[in-house]
Amino acid sequence: MLEYIKGNIAELTPTQLILEQAGIGYAINISLFSYTQLQGATEVQIFLHQVIREDAHLLFGFFSQEERKVFRLLISVSGVGANTARMILSSMSPDEAQHAIADGNVALLQSIKGIGAKSAQRIIVDLKDKVVKSSDSAQLFKPADNTLKKEALSALEILGFGRKQAEKVIDKLLSAEEEYPVEDLIKKALKLL
Repeated sequence: MLEYIKGNIAELTPTQLILEQAGIGYAINISLFSYTQLQGATEVQIFLHQVIREDAHLLFGFFSQEERKVFRLLISVSGVGANTARMILSSMSPDEAQHAIADGNVALLQSIKGIGAKSAQRIIVDLKDKVVKSSDSAQLFKPADNTLKKEALSALEILGFGRKQAEKVIDKLLSAEEEYPVEDLIKKALKLL
């Protein structure tokens, strides 16, 4: 099992990190939380979770061990896969996810794409006793304005939304309020899709 990797950031998008180490570029799936933390960094250490399927070997990367811990707790729940866990961590920080589970906030979990009432209840029942509340909070950074819409659209497409549907929601959000960090724009779009 891979624990972590240190290297230089070759490419960073809201859903994926290309990390170069020893001349090899590793494609690592990340959440918006990790994306936010990696803004402006050039050399980083990313904690890994490897998913081996019949048709693919995937790496999921996390800025902190705490985020990876929450991810692993989420995927331990029956019916919650790696992409669903990443969607949860893209919609809220690890701390917010733990608080939602500890407080039994079904409505908040249900507001995330791919999480229905039964899944939200199952997550809470399975994880409520395992969750430890923490007070880590993410500081959000702004990307360059000319790439805001493009990055948000790309992230939503990778998360499984149709381009036209996502574009309508993003345009609506951008027309309502001019300045959004890309993370907030994607989080707000996820709630509307």
